[in-house]
Amino acid sequence: MQGAALGRGGSSPYFFLSYAHTPNHDSGGADPNVWVKKLYDGLCEHIMELTDLPRGAKVGFLDQGMAVGTKWTDELSVNLARCKVFVPLYSPRYFISEQCGREWWAFSQRQVNHRARGGIARESAIIPALWVPVEPAQMPQVARDLQFNHATFGQDYADEGFYGLTKLRYLRDEYERAVYRLAKQIVRVANDAALDEGKFSKDYESLPAAFGSAEHPPEFDISVLACTRSDLPQGRKPDYYGDRPHDWNPYHPESTLPLGDHAADLVRTMDYKVNVGALDDNSRMLRQEKPKAPGLMLLDRWALESTKGKDLMGKLCEEQRPWVSVMIPRHRNDIVPAEKEQHLEEITYRTLVPRLADGAGHCAANGSIRDLDAFGSELQRAVASAVFYYWEHIETYPPEGPPIKPPRLKGPDLG
Repeated sequence: MQGAALGRGGSSPYFFLSYAHTPNHDSGGADPNVWVKKLYDGLCEHIMELTDLPRGAKVGFLDQGMAVGTKWTDELSVNLARCKVFVPLYSPRYFISEQCGREWWAFSQRQVNHRARGGIARESAIIPALWVPVEPAQMPQVARDLQFNHATFGQDYADEGFYGLTKLRYLRDEYERAVYRLAKQIVRVANDAALDEGKFSKDYESLPAAFGSAEHPPEFDISVLACTRSDLPQGRKPDYYGDRPHDWNPYHPESTLPLGDHAADLVRTMDYKVNVGALDDNSRMLRQEKPKAPGLMLLDRWALESTKGKDLMGKLCEEQRPWVSVMIPRHRNDIVPAEKEQHLEEITYRTLVPRLADGAGHCAANGSIRDLDAFGSELQRAVASAVFYYWEHIETYPPEGPPIKPPRLKGPDLG
């Protein structure tokens, strides 16, 4: 499997062109994806002219060998982790491709982590391009949320997409104009974004896809149980807290965002509508005997020192709610005296002991979530578990309307 224009050395490509391969309609036909390669080559030529990249530098990445059913390569993973801009090439086939969904998801994690670490991004480093125009109703939520005015590259381009401009000869000038304008946009955003390098993965098939699936709940609940600066236990530093439980940021100073907001950003990249709030008596998590949505509980161990916090968490754990995963993060530098640490471990264990049974749901309480990267990895497992148990416990309803008697089968008429 070869990538186009991989270049030399370990430099970062300006862009990663993500597209869904079009299969041949017959065994003897020409490869229909040659037109995508033409678009890619045109972008690379313009970017070389618009920048001071030296000869042999890595301009972009286009995977030309990944057919349906093949596995990811290290080359693809490295370029996703290093590229400055991600360019999804929209088509109806694109949004039903798990491979394309994973590419989108992998790049979006870099943007989410960049924001959590205080990075300033004036706009998204995802620049959508139209291969074939797609109606908003055909797009997943993550694409609909990415507002982009395609008409800035030309109205004919917005109406026809690159494929249409390629095939209609009288629009050849419009094609060249749209390619050039896209290249300019890539260069501008690449210079502004300054994303950190992402993580390489050799097992992308296990990662979420940004476009969901047929068995994909529409909503996801996140609740936070944490102290505030006004009710801190004795000896607890206020660095990780704010005026509301929702302000809890256990990864300070590595992260500048409240953990609930960061978790919501990560879950949204999996194509969920996310509801975030502090755990209280009115929370949907505590009111539902049957799941209305899969969920995630973010627990600050120190909150269990208060009667209210212990009661709320006890209510969540006393009933079997395996569709709610529990995570108990703390930063590696959040060191407490040994005696206090033992006390926190004991009250956490006593409160969560019902969650430790088989089939009780995901519970990450072993102190392993010590930084933002570990949190992101554990969150993937927590979400997958919550969704699994959601489908196992959700109520199913018969279709609306009066009941219909099943048909009776009759033997053949031998009359």
